[in-house]
Amino acid sequence: MSAIATSANVALGLSLPPHTPHAISVSLPTWRDNVGYEEGEKRVMDIMVSGYPRFFLHLSIQKLARICEQKYAAGDEQCMLFPTQKTADQCRSFMLQRSTLKGSPINARLVHLFICPEDKQIGGNTETATSTGCADLHIVVFSGHSFSIAKEFWQHTGLGISSRLAERCLRLLPDEITPSRPTSPISNRFPTKGANRHYSTIKNSCKPCVVQTSTSSNTLLDHQVEDLEQDHKVYLEERYGRNLPLELASVAKRALRRRVAGVLVHDTSDCLGGEPSAGQEGAATGPSSRGVATLSENDVYLFPTGMSAIWNAHQLALSVRPQNKSVCFGFPYADTLKVLQKWGPGCHFFGHGLDSDIDDLEKILEDEFKRDPTKPPILALFVEFPSNPLLRSANLPRLRTLADKYDFLIVVDETVGNFVNVEVIPYADILVSSLTKVFSGASNVMGGSLVLNPKGLHYANLKAHLASNFEDLYFEEDAIFMESNSRDFKRRIGIIDTNTQAICDFLRSRSVAGGVSSAAINKVFYPKYVTRDNYEICRIKTGEDGKPGGFGGLFSLTFTSKAASEAFFDILPCYKGPSLGTNFTLACPFTILAHFTELDWAAQYGVEANLVRISVGMEETSKLLKSFERALNAAEVAARLNPT
Repeated sequence: MSAIATSANVALGLSLPPHTPHAISVSLPTWRDNVGYEEGEKRVMDIMVSGYPRFFLHLSIQKLARICEQKYAAGDEQCMLFPTQKTADQCRSFMLQRSTLKGSPINARLVHLFICPEDKQIGGNTETATSTGCADLHIVVFSGHSFSIAKEFWQHTGLGISSRLAERCLRLLPDEITPSRPTSPISNRFPTKGANRHYSTIKNSCKPCVVQTSTSSNTLLDHQVEDLEQDHKVYLEERYGRNLPLELASVAKRALRRRVAGVLVHDTSDCLGGEPSAGQEGAATGPSSRGVATLSENDVYLFPTGMSAIWNAHQLALSVRPQNKSVCFGFPYADTLKVLQKWGPGCHFFGHGLDSDIDDLEKILEDEFKRDPTKPPILALFVEFPSNPLLRSANLPRLRTLADKYDFLIVVDETVGNFVNVEVIPYADILVSSLTKVFSGASNVMGGSLVLNPKGLHYANLKAHLASNFEDLYFEEDAIFMESNSRDFKRRIGIIDTNTQAICDFLRSRSVAGGVSSAAINKVFYPKYVTRDNYEICRIKTGEDGKPGGFGGLFSLTFTSKAASEAFFDILPCYKGPSLGTNFTLACPFTILAHFTELDWAAQYGVEANLVRISVGMEETSKLLKSFERALNAAEVAARLNPT
């Protein structure tokens, strides 16, 4: 692993990691750059060629969308792209519901494209897009002024198409295609499968059609998308992603489900016969190590993103249980709260996530039950363990007791804690996680998981509903990369845990919370120091290596002055951008990025505007400590010069 100090020189707007076609982060190297991004400053926006996929449409997706708009849109219409008819229809329904609330109903249209190479003949309806090398694309077309509502759905649900799927579509489209916008509106009818339009290309390796973009971004677009020859892009994917043949996607998905379920007796990185051993039919499996022995791979459901797993968990609860408000317990990642607020009857928000909040929750449960004892007082309680960004751990045993008493579901997001460090499924009915983060680590693929607790009271009903309604949306190329990335996740987590604890101990020793009254750092938010008793309840006592689980790789800092926080962030020599759980150290001014338009609201729950969140990587511990000391020294100077 290269020294942390060499990784800070990535220009604004470029991908993180550098030279990664499907990177999930973007370089925002200074505090001013982050503010400029949130304010839409031209200096920043014009050179962005990457971003977190639910917030920034990958350039390949943008290009494919422009082609679809030129062919199917009329006037100022725009479009969003989805992998299935069901997800496209869910987007259309959301747009209608949200726009109706605003008094101007939107009637979006759906278009279905089935794109195949010329030398593939589709016989009947028996062959799928995957088996034939074709690509299935579902397009939601809407008036341009409605784009912000469509983008809400894309961001909150994580159900939009993968950038790798977009690239497959672009490879299949012919060179000679030069679509133009129709001059009159086109049919609102959604074509049946028999009426699909088939596009083809003689060579799958052809360069995709050039789509005009703004002049200000052409140079970088050309550099990252057009001028990278297809063979070079494939080389990068194979060299750094350890790619596998596409026909092994089903094997990769089986390996992922087993890995998440904790049922593999030996999870090695060896490949037998070109296949991942963990996904083979004959791989040795046993009782789950996740805390519920009967948990199996069949209780694990894969999704294209962590947010799509959370969104589907909420949809599952709404479908199976009596309708009522949900509870968001603790200050969560922003979109979780938005999902609970915008779908279904709404939610109760307990933003601190402390035991005192459970007292208030219990009062609501009692009052609601008295008002209507015929149904549970709430639908479900959603909680992160620990929370992002304050790293607070909820009292899960107490919440479980209330759930059993009042018959509601508990959905636990274990992304930050991860199942190498904590054992939370005994307290959950549904467990969700963003596999994008430390499970993958490489920051080049998205993914999510939803796990049902087979010991849960409502397991049978939840399982039956998924058996009838689950739709596998996880694009096969993404699954292959996720599987290969995750083979060594336990080893990586051990290194990251060790690094993070060393850094946090050092920073806290020079903080106000650590007893230094004149410090630049006010508080270090890290499970070792925050609600530790609750964390210890779920902390794994003895892991596979004989050691207890760690405290994770994420922490946040607050400072005694705005100047100190900005100086610390700007000087810290590491990658700067959104996301977490990467193999490399990654920092961001979290509140600025996640709550820029609601800073006062976030502050009332302890999420200060000057908070810096850091996800620690696998660099050498000594070099990390030197880098953080350098940033801390700069912050202390700034604090003395600008104490407020």
